[in-house]
Amino acid sequence: MSGFMEQLITMNTIKQVVTHTGRPLLALLLVSSLLSSCKQDEYYTDGGKANPYFDGTIMDYLDSRPIELDSVAEAVRLAGLDEVLSTEELTFFAPKDEEIRRLIGQVNYEGEDPFLKTGTANQRLYDLGLDTIQTLSDIDSLIWRKYLERYLFHGKKLLKDYPQIDFDILSTFGGENYIAYNNTVSNIGVVFNDAVTDAGKPTETRLKYMGYRQLHISYIPNVSDPARWVTHPVSSSDIQPLNGVVHVLDFNQGGGFGFNREEVIQDIIQSKR
Repeated sequence: MSGFMEQLITMNTIKQVVTHTGRPLLALLLVSSLLSSCKQDEYYTDGGKANPYFDGTIMDYLDSRPIELDSVAEAVRLAGLDEVLSTEELTFFAPKDEEIRRLIGQVNYEGEDPFLKTGTANQRLYDLGLDTIQTLSDIDSLIWRKYLERYLFHGKKLLKDYPQIDFDILSTFGGENYIAYNNTVSNIGVVFNDAVTDAGKPTETRLKYMGYRQLHISYIPNVSDPARWVTHPVSSSDIQPLNGVVHVLDFNQGGGFGFNREEVIQDIIQSKR
């Protein structure tokens, strides 16, 4: 944010808060919080600021994150997309390994993860008397490619390059539709959260759209019915390898791997028959 914009927001915000609350001190405290949150447009990882630049390709970046992205990197190679992620300029909305783990699952799971309790690929294959998945290579490479390409977009787009989206008033702030690498369609937009102080208290003050910003991608299964979106928020945005940008998805929200875990499982079952 430029110094001029900071001054403009500061003056307007102080006037707004003082007018509605009559509390100059509250106005100053709120503005301080606001300016801090505005600067979060720069790359944040799970709430912590980090260096956004990576000295390597997108593929190299995936390989450098073995704890959360090594299965994704392996799936990319099985799909034959490793050369694409090494040479082309792309924006990659990267799923995490956890989504692949929850897709495959295990037979007769007795743990507490609700995603692994219901209809994983291995449980469904086992129930049908088909070969279960022991390694990622047991899934057809065309299936990996089909669903990974939904996360890939030509060109480099940072959070600041996407329009605002408000899921409550899409007619006003509706994000924008983008065509993925395999010609599927997703809506992508930035949620402008409210700046809030004293949340839940009688003294709560809220400034609309003036809080932190978070990127969201919504896969559209049927372009003739765009209201049926499958939305994933981004947990880490604006990671910038040499040939593009990576936005890492929040695996706890959305439809699972490929934006539709059930669709992926059905493809796997059909490939095993």
